[in-house]
Amino acid sequence: MNCEYVSVGMAQAPTLIAMAKAFHGGDDPPFDAASEAAVMVLAHGSPFGRAWLVMLDNKPVGYVVVTLGFSLEYGGHDGFVDDLYLVSEVRGRGLGRELIQFAINEAAKLGIRTLHLEVEAGNDRASALYRKAGFRETGRALMRLPLP
Repeated sequence: MNCEYVSVGMAQAPTLIAMAKAFHGGDDPPFDAASEAAVMVLAHGSPFGRAWLVMLDNKPVGYVVVTLGFSLEYGGHDGFVDDLYLVSEVRGRGLGRELIQFAINEAAKLGIRTLHLEVEAGNDRASALYRKAGFRETGRALMRLPLP
């Protein structure tokens, strides 16, 4: 594929927001004003995450966001593939495989020792992609508690 990865700055933030809204359509929690503000934090250069647009023939066709954390269990910096999205027109061409490998490589450059992600139950296609890239289920359940 002839794709390019563009680091998201202020100029790219509106494109990322539009794609994230499409990706998160009916999610719980929804992609709302707080989510948009989070994109702007990344676009300003947050130390807690990075975002890249996927460009194909100079057209944005997806994005990936990697966030950074710290874990004693995993020996220091860990990360999370917070979002990975491709528009439907480009799926099935190997771009997802390339994008997840890009995210893995960038995570390693950031000093991340373990990279996590979540996949929606029943999304067998995504699960297979991540397994092929080396991700494994942990046997643990991801839980959340929204804080004010």
